[in-house]
Amino acid sequence: MSLAVRVDREGDRAIIIPTGPFDLAHATAAAQTVEGTEARLSGCASVDVDLAQLDRIDGAGAVLLARLLDRLDACGRHTCVVEGHNPEAARLIALYRERRADRPAPQTHSTSRLARIGALAAQLPGKANEALDFSGRCAAAVPKATASPNSVDWHSLPRLMQEIGADALPVTSAANLLVGIIIGFLGVSQLGRFGAVAYVPELVVVAHFRELGPLVTAIVVAGRSGAGLASEIATMKVSEEIDALRSMGLEPIRWLVVPRCLALALTVPLLTWVGDVLALVGGLGATALITHITTRAYIQATVNAITGEHFLAGFVKSPFLGLVIGLVACGQGLLARGGAAAVGTRTTTAVVLAIFSVIVISSLFTFFFALIGI
Repeated sequence: MSLAVRVDREGDRAIIIPTGPFDLAHATAAAQTVEGTEARLSGCASVDVDLAQLDRIDGAGAVLLARLLDRLDACGRHTCVVEGHNPEAARLIALYRERRADRPAPQTHSTSRLARIGALAAQLPGKANEALDFSGRCAAAVPKATASPNSVDWHSLPRLMQEIGADALPVTSAANLLVGIIIGFLGVSQLGRFGAVAYVPELVVVAHFRELGPLVTAIVVAGRSGAGLASEIATMKVSEEIDALRSMGLEPIRWLVVPRCLALALTVPLLTWVGDVLALVGGLGATALITHITTRAYIQATVNAITGEHFLAGFVKSPFLGLVIGLVACGQGLLARGGAAAVGTRTTTAVVLAIFSVIVISSLFTFFFALIGI
């Protein structure tokens, strides 16, 4: 079959019917034929592309047809692709059109700051919808992963817990130790004015066990492990490893996201518990350094201040903080498109959103515990 593009017109509506081989071997002839087609569509408001008589097509031919449709859309013409029992060709053309549409529009310096703020506000509902959609797909993947264990990369779970938990232990421990020292110094300086230095151990327990321990640990994990997970998955996405997983019949959310979220939900509470212990040590060191409270008296006051409510208030929220870090990091990684710049952009966005989400989730838990009197 010879290569040609037939145009059937009915008033302001036209149907483009490509025939023959639109592949790399006939790229020159195909390009000439497509270029001549646009002139024959003058005055048409609606253009359909019927792929029923297309012999074969590859990326080169799909690019030519996709660029033709993009030019017609830019001129205000409504375009539509009719599969015509050729869904693979339609999918290939749509793929190239989608990639061209993903390129950000050039920004002009004349755009006012207020307009940019308005544009960002207009994008919020769509971003929230995407986040809820991804969270729903992850939730739906859990029972499927339970029913089909082979669809999840369980072999990577020990490695992930090592990287997220054990490797992050020094930095999270140091951060919690310093926070405990800071709380101790502040408690002595403020409560000492009222002669209430004896309440410093209780202040360290309440402040760190309930709020600062889970929050500081989650923020450090978000900046360290969240960035690593986002960059890892983003690199897999831009190098088309995610597409390779789909071609092998593996769902990326089940194979990649589920084990990473599970590893974070398991390790963040453990890191928080170790951080709580070190915060008590930091508070003891700060208090003993500038007051006359003995170590025995401080430990006794700390033991009396530790209650099940204080411990559970911080320990219960930790798995949810780890889970939200995993969802944000993996979700941003799967959204990466382009090259190395896209990996860096998604990693930065993942860290910022993960830290913000951790603070929001922690605040919601605090408000909930206050309502129920814990």
